[in-house]
Amino acid sequence: MSIKSFAAKLFAKKIAKDINKWASKPQETQEKVFLSLIEKAKHTKFGVDHDFKNISTYEDFKARVPVRDYEALRPYVDLVVEGKSDILWPGKPLYFAKTSGTTSGAKYIPISKESMPTHIEAARNSILCYIAETGKADFVDRKMIFLQGSPELSDKNGVNLGRLSGIVAHFIPTYLQKNRMPSWKTNCIEDWEQKVEAIIEETLPEDMGIISGIPPWVQMYFERIVEKTGKPIKEVFPNFKLFIYGGVNFDPYKGILTKLIGEEIPRIELYPASEGFFAFQDTQTEEGMLLQLNSGMFYEFVKADNFFDENPERISINDVEIGVNYVILVSTTAGLWCYNIGDTVQFVNKEPYRIIVSGRIKHFISAFGEHVIGKEVDQALEQAVASTGDLIQEFTVAPRVNPESGLPYHEWFIEFKETPKNLEQLSAAIDTNLQSQNVYYQDLIEGKILRPLKISVVSPNGFHNYMKSIGKLGGQNKLPRLANDRKIADALKNYLA
Repeated sequence: MSIKSFAAKLFAKKIAKDINKWASKPQETQEKVFLSLIEKAKHTKFGVDHDFKNISTYEDFKARVPVRDYEALRPYVDLVVEGKSDILWPGKPLYFAKTSGTTSGAKYIPISKESMPTHIEAARNSILCYIAETGKADFVDRKMIFLQGSPELSDKNGVNLGRLSGIVAHFIPTYLQKNRMPSWKTNCIEDWEQKVEAIIEETLPEDMGIISGIPPWVQMYFERIVEKTGKPIKEVFPNFKLFIYGGVNFDPYKGILTKLIGEEIPRIELYPASEGFFAFQDTQTEEGMLLQLNSGMFYEFVKADNFFDENPERISINDVEIGVNYVILVSTTAGLWCYNIGDTVQFVNKEPYRIIVSGRIKHFISAFGEHVIGKEVDQALEQAVASTGDLIQEFTVAPRVNPESGLPYHEWFIEFKETPKNLEQLSAAIDTNLQSQNVYYQDLIEGKILRPLKISVVSPNGFHNYMKSIGKLGGQNKLPRLANDRKIADALKNYLA
């Protein structure tokens, strides 16, 4: 055992104990975070506008601070971007994380000196929890690759601006710098296809221990390696011991990634976002990710079914229920207040609080009142291919409201590793599984309002080419799993087999 792996095991035990202390006292932990946020921000413009000096309880907060998304918070954010101080949080932010908006165009999410460390610590702690639980640490002596955006930053009125993953690259601990890949030069390549080729050239000769990234882009990296070498990943990197991912549900990619690797690899799921690092998988034996209650973020939740009501009920972790689909709201040490990040989550445990990401509140299909969500389509597909053995490259779903003939239906656009010989069998399996999860969808099928789903086969590399055509290839870009309109579906007509 090397000195580094021995030290990692000792450090992992300490961190695991520290995490257990706050995780075992969730309400107390969140109460401290809440009061600290209010106290520190009470003299900011936002704090003055919302009477923070008279907020002492959560009920006070709910009465004064409404739910906001980026557009609603934008008048304050614009002042911060202009270079003003003490607007949402004391002083000026350290960084702006630039993300893609919808109605708002580019979004500038502030990252403060208080919030920045939580992004780094959560990612580190996920690995340390794995070491503490399994006793495995030899991978720390080997190379680690993190597929991420460019670390190059620009200036926005005196504040550094970049993609979150690129900003994080500036904070890799010194003891990991020699192990970390790709090189700085390669990481700065903007074109994703060129970047993947450069990463392959750098990593092929190396002893890789950890590989991390969003599953579809790791898949591309693996596919190119297999094409180049003619070998599965585990033969190319025999000491590859841990796969770390986030951004999308892993399950639809499990089959194809396992085949590319050559065997199942232990994995850790992360839940990072520009607004905060919300959760990570802290154990290999339980479902879900540990909600980060001690990272300067106060959490609120609204039942997804009620979110678009005129005055939906907001609750803290004290009142959440297991298995309910919630919109997650955060208030943070970067100055986001009761902020809707757009995700929906479900609690799978409350001792400690663990969650799964169930989808996006704006990404659903309810053209006929069925309200099908991301988690349901992911699981329906996963269960179907488990029985048929088909390998899925990528997919998305949209409603077909006005077909040329017959009843309306859900149209599934799927790119396969190899097109199934019996598409009808697969579509029937998916439809059955979806009905078992969503009673509203089942009622519509049985009531002859909808007919069972239809699969449209996307040509090889079709989704890759579609994402490239809209300028969203690689990095942190993700294909929406489902939509309530035909915008993506109509564009995909050009990429069908």
